[in-house]
Formats: sequence, C-alpha cells, structure tokens
Amino acid sequence: MEKNLRLWFDKEGDILEFTIRNTEGFFTPSNRDDDIWIRLDAKTREPIGFMILNFSKSFGTAPKWKKLSIPFDVEFKKLRI
Repeated sequence: MEKNLRLWFDKEGDILEFTIRNTEGFFTPSNRDDDIWIRLDAKTREPIGFMILNFSKSFGTAPKWKKLSIPFDVEFKKLRI
C-alpha cells in the first residue's frame, strides 16, 4: 500500500519526526536508544512513525528543509516497547 512519509525537523528543539499516517497518536520510548521515540496510533497502537531527539547533535548539521512528503511502501513489524 502506498503511503506518504512525512518528515518534520524542529531546528530549535533539534527533533526530527517521521510519520506515515496523519492520525491521532502518542509517543513511547524505544527500548534501543533514549533519543528515539516510537509514535503509535492511538486506536490500534500500531507503529506509525518515530522521532529522533538531539538529531543534529547525533547526525551533524541540521537539514535545511522543514517538511517533505515522499511516496513509499513500508512494512512495520511488531516492536517490543
């Protein structure tokens, strides 16, 4: 199924967020890294994105774009959270 990947970068907060669905959701910490949070659908609790805190500190200079939509195919597998 084709979906749109949405990316947001908050330069002031140094946060990069990826999401595949524009729906109500919430974040929960990942079990792999303190700076990575998983976004879950509020109704189904399926993963619909993730957020990276301290992005430019971890990955270098922050990107210049603010929002970008890219068509793509993705399959999320169940995560241990």
